[in-house]
Amino acid sequence: MSAMNDILLGAVAMGSVVAATFFVRFWHRTRDRLFAIFALAFLVDAVMRMIQAVSELPDEQEPFFYLGRLLSFALIALAIFDKNRSRHPGS
Repeated sequence: MSAMNDILLGAVAMGSVVAATFFVRFWHRTRDRLFAIFALAFLVDAVMRMIQAVSELPDEQEPFFYLGRLLSFALIALAIFDKNRSRHPGS
């Protein structure tokens, strides 16, 4: 990969860590699981971006990187599902 790709991957990873930090702060205030799961999803994304930046794999189309993104998006979907499920306790 080129140096510019590595810089951009680092910037995206940093953005994901910042987002995770905000969600941890919101979770700490409210103790709502939605924020905790969102924070975890963004941390998984940040770790995968950092691994991608330092790995010797040729590009991001390797299945390994898709598994990390799948996990991140599955966590977000789980958080939303959990939040909506807990909203209707009688149904």
